[in-house]
Amino acid sequence: MIQAYYTGLNGMKTSSYGIDILSENLANTNTIGFKGSDYEFASLFENAVATTNSGLSNGTIGLGSTLQAITMNTSSGEYMETGVSTDLAILEDGWFGVTGLSGEAVYTRDGSFNFDRDGSLVALDGSYVLGTLGTNFNNNILTEQLNETPLGDVTTQEKLTFPQDLSYPTTPTSSTQFYGNLGTDDTVRVMSSGVIDADGNTNNLRLEFTQVDPQPEEGTVWSVVATTTSLNGETPFDTQNGTVTFDGTGALISNTLTTIDNNGTTVAIDLGTNYDGVIASGTSEISASSASNGFIGGELSRYDINANGDIIASFTNGIQSSVGKVAVYHFQNDQGLDRLSGSQFSASAISGDAFFYTDENGQNTLGSSISNNQLESSNIDMTYGLTELIVLQRSYDANSKSLTTADEMMQKALDMDA
Repeated sequence: MIQAYYTGLNGMKTSSYGIDILSENLANTNTIGFKGSDYEFASLFENAVATTNSGLSNGTIGLGSTLQAITMNTSSGEYMETGVSTDLAILEDGWFGVTGLSGEAVYTRDGSFNFDRDGSLVALDGSYVLGTLGTNFNNNILTEQLNETPLGDVTTQEKLTFPQDLSYPTTPTSSTQFYGNLGTDDTVRVMSSGVIDADGNTNNLRLEFTQVDPQPEEGTVWSVVATTTSLNGETPFDTQNGTVTFDGTGALISNTLTTIDNNGTTVAIDLGTNYDGVIASGTSEISASSASNGFIGGELSRYDINANGDIIASFTNGIQSSVGKVAVYHFQNDQGLDRLSGSQFSASAISGDAFFYTDENGQNTLGSSISNNQLESSNIDMTYGLTELIVLQRSYDANSKSLTTADEMMQKALDMDA
């Protein structure tokens, strides 16, 4: 009968632990990035009862059950579309890193991020998101256009703060390529292209082709006059002359026009060779096109985050560049992380230190896919949680009744002794 007391009492305690864990889970069904807790029960001091003469055991006897372990449910929650480019969701294994109250790294699956008024990427509670800052901007000027920022070492990750008045500098045109067909008729042909000077102005580069007299027996020879002027044509900058020669099939075989000045910037004029640029063929349609390098300057319009975790700066001239990368951390044992709050965890001796995956070249990589414009919801199923809660409540009631029964049996035994 004493064992009945202990069995009922331990059963009530175990059920109470389970109810507390389930209640915590159910209270966080709307918490972004929440990872629920699972409970594991075990029998307490259970031993086999002596066997009978037939060799069969009469069963086991013990002191009920106990809470053996509380484990993290690492399954993914549902992914919700938000339409916000700074909202991130990790689609496989991994954790975002943010700074805790005392500056230590805290790990979470909650990717509800945004930029604060200082240009820092922060979580909803104001903690700074950790990652790698790009080295391609200095003194509020972008120094290099990057498609992706390489992920740094796991120990060098820092808060991601970006200038709010970042500028993309003007890149003057240094080369212009011309394409098209002059034909073989003795008439003036014109090709032109926009070229950017060092002041960020778009000017006009014009080529005027005229057949020379006399023409060779085979092929054609054209004189070409190149001029650079302001876009409205009112300010001339330079004039250069040259000669281009085509064979009987229309292929370009020689060209003496090489460069021209564009308001202080030298521009290389590329007419191609053979058939890969300008031709003079009587069997093809007359055409003209051009392509110039260089960009006009631009000012920062916004920051976004793409699906690779790169922070993308967009400029008013249409240029985009990566200026940083959000880090995704990994652990040898996610179950060993210490829970700090509903969706935040810290590393422990059991989880091991955070690390980054590396690719075949030894470069650090995220190791998991990221989806922007999405958030990962809680991984708690309300229906399952409520069902389990009912089971545990009934278990609690049954164990409490066993205490009552044991008490009644003890009272009867005492009354018989009297």
